[in-house]
Amino acid sequence: MNSIKHINNALKELDIEVETILVNWDIPLNEKDNLMLPILQQKKVLTQTLKDLTYLKENPPSPNQACGISKYRQD
Repeated sequence: MNSIKHINNALKELDIEVETILVNWDIPLNEKDNLMLPILQQKKVLTQTLKDLTYLKENPPSPNQACGISKYRQD
């Protein structure tokens, strides 16, 4: 699935962004928090999407049936 590959690449890019913010000594700590919050929210959504797509890849639904994502999620 190309989607999984793209999500993995996006997650790597987000990790690089977070690391860049963390190592920049010119940014005050409270500003770092403000800069990283949207990045970490994006990462959370992408991580869940990756889990869902991986589940669907490994457990494809039968034709004319629901995908069953809600059955495997713990949240």
